[in-house]
Amino acid sequence: MKVLILLIILFGQNIFAQKVYSPFSTRLSVKIIQKADSCLNLKPITVTSSSCTRSAGGKHDFYSEGDYWWPDPANPDGPYIQRDGQTNPENFLEHRRAMVRFSQIVSLLASAYKLNPKEKYLIAANEHYKAWFKDTLTRMNPSLLYAQAIKGRFTGRGIGVIDMIQMMEVAQSLMVFEKTGKLSSSNLISYKSWFSEYLYWVNNHKYGIDEREAKNNHGTCWVMQVAVFAKFVGNTQMMEYCKDRFKNVLLPNQLAEDGSFPLEMARTKPYGYALFNLDAMCTISHVLSDKRENLFEYTLPKGQNLKKAIEYMYPFVEDKSRWTLKPDVMYWNEWPVAHPFLYFYSQKTREKKFLDLWSKFEHFPRTEEVIRNLPVRNPLIWE
Repeated sequence: MKVLILLIILFGQNIFAQKVYSPFSTRLSVKIIQKADSCLNLKPITVTSSSCTRSAGGKHDFYSEGDYWWPDPANPDGPYIQRDGQTNPENFLEHRRAMVRFSQIVSLLASAYKLNPKEKYLIAANEHYKAWFKDTLTRMNPSLLYAQAIKGRFTGRGIGVIDMIQMMEVAQSLMVFEKTGKLSSSNLISYKSWFSEYLYWVNNHKYGIDEREAKNNHGTCWVMQVAVFAKFVGNTQMMEYCKDRFKNVLLPNQLAEDGSFPLEMARTKPYGYALFNLDAMCTISHVLSDKRENLFEYTLPKGQNLKKAIEYMYPFVEDKSRWTLKPDVMYWNEWPVAHPFLYFYSQKTREKKFLDLWSKFEHFPRTEEVIRNLPVRNPLIWE
């Protein structure tokens, strides 16, 4: 009955009349509204809500630990050792979980607002924005000095910058609400200042520079997050820098002539990493393409382009049994889901098969690892 009532409300407001919403089925749109409504009374949880004694930072500093690092059986109190692809469930994850939760809540609220523009969604989202970016008691410092730490080895690492991709849909949701003209100028200035401070840090601190120069998906995710945040704050110079880096660094160094990503395929979770990197590449292209240039079509002298990368992975997403490498060591059964590369490419090319495949998969995964590696979960707010 509740679903029927929502359908009547949605159709009564003719929200599907606009072309931008056409890819979203009635069932998916109703589910978005339901999930957003369940978020309306949720209270903010920021980095100040939990702490870890192993963190070298303070109360307002984001802290996380390297996923694939474990206690050494031969020296339990000594430095951790690595097990690539195998996540240690005992690592401190609360700040990352809080950031993911923040992203999920505000992006759902922004999606619901686009479907059914009621001010309650903006009001609820703004409480979370203020807690994370403005309130001096609860805000997060705009840096990742203590991310992906390793006990006995590092208090933080450049590789930890990847944790910040969870803030992309936060910035994207803010762009949705900014267009309403209903966010106060003082709040909007505070939110943009926070992201501007982070952009300065990630471009100038050693950790940010180390991550930018990473050869694999970490380098991709640096460009992806910086492009999104730069677009939000209106930093066109940084957006152009990201576009240049995509064309002259990411594609030449990561994409093989057959459309594969060799650095990802060499890992212990090649299927998941290849999908993750392709999603990131396509997100960059979606954000930075404009009337002057379509990055989905940008082609290197040897023929590499995103179309070829998409064509390489598409059969393995359509039917995972075709995968030619060994199954991933963890989370093999949880992939694929509703990957943004399918959605973004369908919107760019209007090829129905990509949208059909995107529509058939799970849009609201529950596995924590899958959620973490699917930072673009709400394509509606990326229109």
